Amino acid sequence: MNYLEHGLDAALAEAEPETAELVRAVDRLLRHADRTRSLGVRANADTAEDATRARDMGAEGIGLCRTEHMFLGERRVLIERLVLAEDAAEREAALAELLPLQRADFVALLTAMDRLPVTIRLLDPPLHEFLPDRTELAVKVAVAEARGESDPEAERLLAAVERLHESNPMLGLRGVRLGLLVPGLYAMQVRAIAEAAAERRGAGGAPAVEIMVPLVGSVMELHLIRDEIDQIIADIAGDAGIRLEIPIGTMIELPRAALTARRVAEAAEFFSFGTNDLTQTTWGFSRDDVEASIFATYLEKGVFTVSPFESLDRDGVGALIRTAVAAGRETRPTIKLGICGEHGGDPESVHFFHDAGLDYVSCSPYRVPVARLEAGRAALAADTGF
Repeated sequence: MNYLEHGLDAALAEAEPETAELVRAVDRLLRHADRTRSLGVRANADTAEDATRARDMGAEGIGLCRTEHMFLGERRVLIERLVLAEDAAEREAALAELLPLQRADFVALLTAMDRLPVTIRLLDPPLHEFLPDRTELAVKVAVAEARGESDPEAERLLAAVERLHESNPMLGLRGVRLGLLVPGLYAMQVRAIAEAAAERRGAGGAPAVEIMVPLVGSVMELHLIRDEIDQIIADIAGDAGIRLEIPIGTMIELPRAALTARRVAEAAEFFSFGTNDLTQTTWGFSRDDVEASIFATYLEKGVFTVSPFESLDRDGVGALIRTAVAAGRETRPTIKLGICGEHGGDPESVHFFHDAGLDYVSCSPYRVPVARLEAGRAALAADTGF
């Protein structure tokens, strides 16, 4: 277990004298849970600041770094240029601008989590999040036409956006599909990760990075991406004169991936269950839509007693997880198994993940103490029957 003093020291420094003893008591309780639990606890973190906060909370690594969060704000236009590029030259120019930014992101993250595992998920946004607004472009073109004018750039962008428009973006061009259909995108991210790991090694660090491929539904998708990933890592390691061991795994967030986990494990060194999307795709729910429209009625009528996005649906989603755990280990006995959805910080769900035989949970940095405590309670309950 990884015990960190800094978090306790910081909490005591900020605590009023009358609450300091309570802080110490909570710390003693969490340390006892750490000694008892078998389930590792990581955090979902996308920046060095998040990673530092997670370590202070007692996280033993990062179970999910969402790289799409690194392209918001000023960087969004670079991904837009990449996706809308009309030829290889435009695409290469956009990738060349993105590479050093990504490398710096990963160097900072690996520095903050030195010696602890860091699972970096390759880009997984619904594509529309990185495209110009379709309606705004259509209005711009229409206004120009009404004036008897033309706006060639707006017309060009509108044609590209229309070509890429999706009716249901959450089930469209995202995840591994984006990596296969947008040349160079995942290669740029893998190069940035491998170069960051090599830089940290050269600076005396001990990076423990893992690369996660999202939204895989077929092992062939993973094989295709892995061929490219493995070659890039080998090239960078050779250039640096070092050995880079970077495990490659996948998120299990589609029922098909869970049901074909025996095959998927042939190309994956670890599984991380993305229970947010796995819940959506198992139930056929669009979370953004149904939570506001039908959940109150479903709770009232007893279809479920708690939102399946708050506490894991053991009968449906849980059954898929158990199936994938057994099948994955049958193919690869040493496969590492974790979960990185919001359920990783839910007390009831943590008990299920312990029972299902997972190796770790990953959750928000602020929920790490809860996950540590509940993992300890789950182990104790398994040993005592209470």
